[in-house]
Parts: sequence; C-alpha cells; structure tokens
Amino acid sequence: MTELSAVLAAADDASSSTGGGSNFTMIALLALAFGAFWFMSRRSRKQQAKTSEFRNNLVPGDDVMTGSGMYGTIVEVDDESITLESSPGGPRTRWVRQAILKKIEPPVELEDEVVDGDDEDPAVSEAERIARANDAVIDVPDDLSSLPPARKDDDDTK
Repeated sequence: MTELSAVLAAADDASSSTGGGSNFTMIALLALAFGAFWFMSRRSRKQQAKTSEFRNNLVPGDDVMTGSGMYGTIVEVDDESITLESSPGGPRTRWVRQAILKKIEPPVELEDEVVDGDDEDPAVSEAERIARANDAVIDVPDDLSSLPPARKDDDDTK
C-alpha cells in the first residue's frame, strides 16, 4: 500500500511542477484560435462591405445577373428593391437588392482589320476560305487496298 501512495504522491508532485506550463499552453492555444477567428471574420467583413458597396452603386441602365441566373437591365432603383427588364420593352420584375449577384459588362466588339482589297466579292472570298480550309485535310483511304499484305508466319503452316 505504501508503494501505491508513493507513486500517487510522485505523480501529484510532477503535475504541480508542470502546471504552469500547461496554463501557458492553454493560453497560447486560445490566443491562436482567437487570432484565426479574427482573420477569417475580417476577410468576411471586407467581402460584405465590397458587396454592399456594389449593390448601392447600381444605376438604371446597368446590365446585371441575379442570384437565380436571370439577366436583365436595371430600369428603376428604390431603397430596397430594383426593377429589372429582361428584354427591351419586355416584362419588368422587382427584385430585392440582395438578389443582384453581379454586373454584366457589355462584350467588347473588336474591329476587323481593314484589308486593302475590300472591293472583292464576298462570295468569292468565302469560296477561297473554304478551299484553303480543305488544304489541311488528311486524305484517308476508304478501303484496305492501300495497306501492305498481311504477313504470314511460318508457325501457322506446321
């Protein structure tokens, strides 16, 4: 029995001597968890502020897409709602500001390079384009006549 009490006493002494270290470890883990939480929430707050600023700067004439995938042009902006027109002169629908997902930028039209021979007939140039497209086609035989004859092994005849 005395051996058991001696072991328990030694374990108690060991835990009391390292108790200060475990308190520091606990404080460090809590500080680390708090720091990680703060950084994650900071990023989220920045994103929310950016989204809120985007929705507050919408004006009539902007092309937008809603969260459900509907495309439309803003016709009217109220404090909490936005009226969209899905096609020019088409039906109008009201949406809450939070439903607007993103602004759609109109596609940039690239100007074609001006060629000196603009006087050419478009049908002729189209035919030339098709003829040049066929130049890159690889000619593949329709039958096996162009293949060399099959090799005959000596082992098959024995």
